[in-house]
Amino acid sequence: MTSAVRAAKPSRVRGKPGAVAADIAIHAVLALASLTCVVPFLHVLAKSLSEEAFVIAKRVFLWPKGLTLSAYAKVFYDRSISRSMGVSILTTALFTALGLFLTVCAAYPLSRKRLRGRGAFTFMILVTLYFSGGIIPDYLLVNQLGMLESLSSIVLPLAFSAYNLLIMKTSLQSSFPDSLEESARIEGAGYLRVLWSIVLPLSKPILMTIALFLAVGRWNAYQDALFYIKQRSDLRPMQLKLYYLIVAATESFQASETVVAVRTNPEVLKAACVMAATAPILCVYPFIQKYFAQGVMIGAVKG
Repeated sequence: MTSAVRAAKPSRVRGKPGAVAADIAIHAVLALASLTCVVPFLHVLAKSLSEEAFVIAKRVFLWPKGLTLSAYAKVFYDRSISRSMGVSILTTALFTALGLFLTVCAAYPLSRKRLRGRGAFTFMILVTLYFSGGIIPDYLLVNQLGMLESLSSIVLPLAFSAYNLLIMKTSLQSSFPDSLEESARIEGAGYLRVLWSIVLPLSKPILMTIALFLAVGRWNAYQDALFYIKQRSDLRPMQLKLYYLIVAATESFQASETVVAVRTNPEVLKAACVMAATAPILCVYPFIQKYFAQGVMIGAVKG
C-alpha cells in the first residue's frame, strides 16, 4: 500500500497547475528557439526553388512559387564546381584529421597532473584566444613559408585551435582519472598504448564533437582561400568558387538592365549556393548527433 502511494505521488505532483504551466512555458520557448533556426532555412530553400519574378516581387516566404531548378542548374552547370567540391572534401578531411591529431597530442599531457609547468603551457595557449597578429602578419607568414597557391595554406595555419584544446583537456580531466592510467602503467602499458587503447576509446564523444567543429569550420570558410589562392583556380574550394559565381552573376545582372537577356537573379543564386554548400553538412550531422550531444555535456562538467 505504501509503495503504491509513493508511486502515485509523483504523478500528482506532475499534474499540479504550476508544473503544467512550467512545462508549457518550456516547450513554448524551445519551439520559438527552433523556429528561429528552421524558418530562415525554409525561406532560403523556398527562394532557391522559386522563379525569379516571384523572388524579385518578394512574394516568396516559406513555400516556393513557380517551382524550378534553374538556379541549381546554374550553380552546377560549370564543371569546375565538381572539382571545387572535391577540393573542399579533401581539405576538410585533411584539416579535420590534422586538427584532431594536434588537439589530442596537446590536450592529453596537459590534462595530467604530473606534468610540470602544465599551468604555464595552458596559459600561453589561452592567450591566443584573446590576442592575434591579424590578417596581414598571417599573410606575410604564409608567403614567407612558401605556402601561397597551395592546399597547405588553407589546411595548416588553422588546424590547431586553442578553444578545442581547452574542451578536450577539460573532458579528459573529468572522464579519465589518473588512477586508471596508473593501473595501465602497472600492467606494463606505455604512454602511447594508454593513449591508443584507453584514452581515445573513452573519449569518442568529445572527439566526434571536436571533429564536427573542425569539419564545419573548414567547410564554411573561404576568407583564407580568398587571400592565399588567387591564381590557381583548380585549388579553389567550393565556398570560394560559389563566392566568385555570385560576384559574376551580380555584375552581369547589373550590366544587363537595359539588355534583353536571360540572367539569373543574384538573390536566387545566393539561395541556391547556400543550399548547395549546406547540404553535405546536413547529410553528415544526423550520424554524429548523439556523439555531439554527449561530448558537449562531458566538456561542460567542470572547468
